[in-house]
Amino acid sequence: MDYALHIDGKYYNTLEVESFSRMMDSPSFCYKFYWLDAIVTLITENCTHTTFNDIIDEMIADAWYSVVEFHIHLSGIVYADKDNLEKAVTILRENTSLANNASKTEIKNAIKANEHLILKEKKTLTNMVPYKALSGFFINHDLGPLDGSIGSMVRQIQFFNSTNTKLPYTLGESTGLAREVIFDEEWAQMIKDNTVPIKGWIQHEKVKWLQRNNPEIPGLVYKLVPLDGKRRKLEAVRNLWEGVFSCVEINDVFTGKPIDPKNYDVDHFVPFSFVMNDELWNLMPMDPNLNSGKNNNLPSWNDFFGGFANNQFILYEHIHRIQGIFALYEKCYKDNLHSIWATQELYRKGNTKNEFCNILEKNMRPVYDSAYRQGYSLWKMGIA
Repeated sequence: MDYALHIDGKYYNTLEVESFSRMMDSPSFCYKFYWLDAIVTLITENCTHTTFNDIIDEMIADAWYSVVEFHIHLSGIVYADKDNLEKAVTILRENTSLANNASKTEIKNAIKANEHLILKEKKTLTNMVPYKALSGFFINHDLGPLDGSIGSMVRQIQFFNSTNTKLPYTLGESTGLAREVIFDEEWAQMIKDNTVPIKGWIQHEKVKWLQRNNPEIPGLVYKLVPLDGKRRKLEAVRNLWEGVFSCVEINDVFTGKPIDPKNYDVDHFVPFSFVMNDELWNLMPMDPNLNSGKNNNLPSWNDFFGGFANNQFILYEHIHRIQGIFALYEKCYKDNLHSIWATQELYRKGNTKNEFCNILEKNMRPVYDSAYRQGYSLWKMGIA
């Protein structure tokens, strides 16, 4: 991190930014990233002091979307049952009616209403990270890492802050989740002055950690916030399918009934929340009444992939048979044709139906299986 740190032209000569940059070093779990992110968020909201409890609530609200909407395991599948932040989110999801894209206020209200259910997880989250996150400052002064009991570490932090250099925060004398966190005034001002680059740095480190522990998940950088802000780019694909509808009848993958060209949705076979793209090879026209029920789930591969592949092949045939439809296909390149295997193999001219379906299955099945392993549920038709 390299910031120009100043207020009214004066630089923060007393702040150890290099030590601050070590606050996310060597994490055993993902908690450090969410801890520091929560602190920065609270400081930018002009909070001068807070408690472990309020910081943990902020962490849970921050992790909600990634865990619930995108099925990300915060410390990887192997450690999913050990990650207390993920466990807190999961328990909250299972015991409330919160929507996947619930607002932060709604999530925090639900946390307070269900405190008793996640108290164990919240307490565990305070065991080490609030103290160990400051270890980089001690190492920089050749004092070694913070160590010992919680009471001992609190005293070390208080003594260090008064005799060496200012820490971003110090801790009060209360115990458990009620322990106070007091933000240093100059550090708080520095963080406010540099919120954008600091938040960007935290997100970069968080994404690196999550991607390393969730190697099968595509587009992970986009999965830290709700889906609402992500605009689907389906217009060109819809126009392409309408060109096909004008030539041939297409049956719905799930019902087997003809699709009404005046009343249909374009949807993803493997959920958008997993693939995070609008690639043509994963999109299909379908009955709008079923689409809301399918939602964020996986269709049964054995039951429905055959029909999906058949419709994709009909689309493929008309692309290469009718010039006007080929022109509509070319307009998909901007937003819906980015996979090299699709443009060079799947949609190349001359594939037989068997070749086309084999190429589609070879490339789609690993994506589908990854989503299933990550925790995406199988869709049960008729159950919303």
